[in-house]
Amino acid sequence: MAHIVTVRDWTPRIHPDAFVAPTAVVIGNVVVEAGANIWFGAVLRGDQNVIRIGERASIQDNAVLHCNEPNATIIGRDVIVGHGAVMEGCRLEDFAYVGMNAVVLDGCVMEEGALLAAGGVLKDGDRIPAWTLAAGVPAKPRKRLEGAILEEVRGGGSRVYQKLMKLYEDLGVPLSGESGSS
Repeated sequence: MAHIVTVRDWTPRIHPDAFVAPTAVVIGNVVVEAGANIWFGAVLRGDQNVIRIGERASIQDNAVLHCNEPNATIIGRDVIVGHGAVMEGCRLEDFAYVGMNAVVLDGCVMEEGALLAAGGVLKDGDRIPAWTLAAGVPAKPRKRLEGAILEEVRGGGSRVYQKLMKLYEDLGVPLSGESGSS
């Protein structure tokens, strides 16, 4: 069962149709909406402000999401946060896509469908325009998305993780509502 921790009288609110892997840790003022999935080893620590995970968003293995007193961490619908990503006090609009081991720092905004390449680092207050790829350290906008990658960002990625949720449910790994953690 996932580690669900109450802090400052804030207990995570996890929709019964969300998936939280048994080794994930969800702490404090965290809201996880329907169809969202929090994978193995992920840590969501809402001990200073709110972390909100939108419908069908995927927070993948070993990602770390935090917030701070001035800035919540808001993740929109159908967002993908790649394996090992680190984020704090930022906003990802619907369909944004954060690559593996990327870093999104305080006050950053990724507009709708923005993509941060694997290993990219957004400095405090940076912004990626809608449907644009940013890459590098520090990350800079490189090009508008098109073709197959545009289609993947428009929801194909989140559909894959909806199927994986079903696979783990079929293996007997409960959805969050079934584990008593909501």
